[in-house]
Amino acid sequence: MAASSSSEAGDLEKQPLPAEREAAPRSCADGVDYGFDESKEYGVDAKTTRREGNTRRGSRASTGHERRFSRHGSSSSSGSHNSSEGNGEADDEDDHVVDEVIGEEQPSVLDRVLSRVTSRSSYDPGPPPDGGWMAWTQCLVGHIVIFNTWGWVNSFGTFQTYYTELLQRPPSDVSWIGSLNVFLLFFVGTLTGRLVDAGYFRLVFMTGTALLAVGIFTISACTTYWQFLLAQGLCLGIAHGCLFCPTLAVLSTYFLRRRALALGIAACGSATGGLVFPSMVRQLLPTAGFPWTVRAIGFVQLATMVVANVLARPRIKPRRAGPLVEWSAFGELEYTFYAAGAFFNFWGVYFAFFYVASFSREALRPQMSYPDSLNLLLLLNGIGTVGRLVPNYVADHVGAVNVFIPTSVVASALVFCWIAIHTPGGMYAWVVLYGIAAAGIQSLFPAALSFLTTDLRKLGVRMGMVFTIVSFAVLTGPPIAGAIINGPGGYTGARAFAGSSIAVGCGFLVAAKVTKMRKTGQGWAGRI
Repeated sequence: MAASSSSEAGDLEKQPLPAEREAAPRSCADGVDYGFDESKEYGVDAKTTRREGNTRRGSRASTGHERRFSRHGSSSSSGSHNSSEGNGEADDEDDHVVDEVIGEEQPSVLDRVLSRVTSRSSYDPGPPPDGGWMAWTQCLVGHIVIFNTWGWVNSFGTFQTYYTELLQRPPSDVSWIGSLNVFLLFFVGTLTGRLVDAGYFRLVFMTGTALLAVGIFTISACTTYWQFLLAQGLCLGIAHGCLFCPTLAVLSTYFLRRRALALGIAACGSATGGLVFPSMVRQLLPTAGFPWTVRAIGFVQLATMVVANVLARPRIKPRRAGPLVEWSAFGELEYTFYAAGAFFNFWGVYFAFFYVASFSREALRPQMSYPDSLNLLLLLNGIGTVGRLVPNYVADHVGAVNVFIPTSVVASALVFCWIAIHTPGGMYAWVVLYGIAAAGIQSLFPAALSFLTTDLRKLGVRMGMVFTIVSFAVLTGPPIAGAIINGPGGYTGARAFAGSSIAVGCGFLVAAKVTKMRKTGQGWAGRI
């Protein structure tokens, strides 16, 4: 009996412990960590799981037998008990022996519960599927969300012209309504990105949908400047922030090789909304009036967001621990340079979306009518489909940052070329070219950021951090341009400001690429 016990004890010691089998996190060949070490996240170390596993094995070995083993697997032949001495005394002896084997006290009830939760919830989702029904469904969700967020933002030129006449306020004052909307869209991303990482995607998404409905239907009842500022600027801005960043963070976890293409398809929602909403305003405003025009837009947005709420599914398990802002990310120079580059690009890129309609009515010779000026805005948004698909498709093969840099160069050059345009024909040609370049900047911005983030569990918070930085650019850029227009600089000075801002942003993007090249040892042709 003693020899048998010794042999079985030796076999038990040779078997790997459950905690040892699960301790090493799995990763993919591309070096991206798709799972997470929950023992660290929940404060339960591997030792706790090992104690719990050893205790269970010790209990099984002692039940109905006289098995005893020491640290080196030797049997305790002296002082052995037979079965007639009762199971209670044998269990006490075995518990004492197990304590000696482990070298620590028995785990508490809380330790056992936590270790079981950790073992049960350990989940490695594996690499992104890069396709399939669920992945492309999330791409559709992204398209719907961007349709209702950026599609609305890119249509603000329609309201900019209307509000200027309705409220009798200068363009710089009216632009604060749209700027506050975009500012909050980005700024709220810091909080919502971390909440998504923590597992609250559904709550954040539904909150954004509810605020979207409240904001859009409240706009229809507004009559004064401060009412529009609160309803369209504040309420819709928070709603858009609860929808945009979480959706991009979730979508990025479903794709790797085709991530830029997937984000580009989702970003085409901006072009879709930029076509639908101005068209509805153009057709309904003269006949139905402003209140019912906005309500009709609200019904469209509400119906599409119901579909998005049904289909949205996060893939990565929650990362419970972690700060709201990961300050250590700024220790990576490529991340810091990229954040600065994004700031300056977005400081100037939205100037055309806000002021192209008013420019065509005031500065062109001959001046364009209000419906014709809306045609320019429709074309600017519609042609953006090309700018969101083609650059992102190329980015999947050569790297998002590598495509972002020349796109930024082209956009900056086109804004400076705008200074020489004075006729409607030239304006139509310019809008086509700039619409492609500006759409490329908007869609490559999140794609390039995901390329610089290797740990997908941190993608939400890192994306939210850059969104917050960019939010101050879109908050101040259009009003600064409006103030320049009202001053001695006029439209020429405002266009010079926008073009220079994009050029400076391009310089920071080049710095981010060079830093990443030196860190990875890649050349200029490296995929970054």
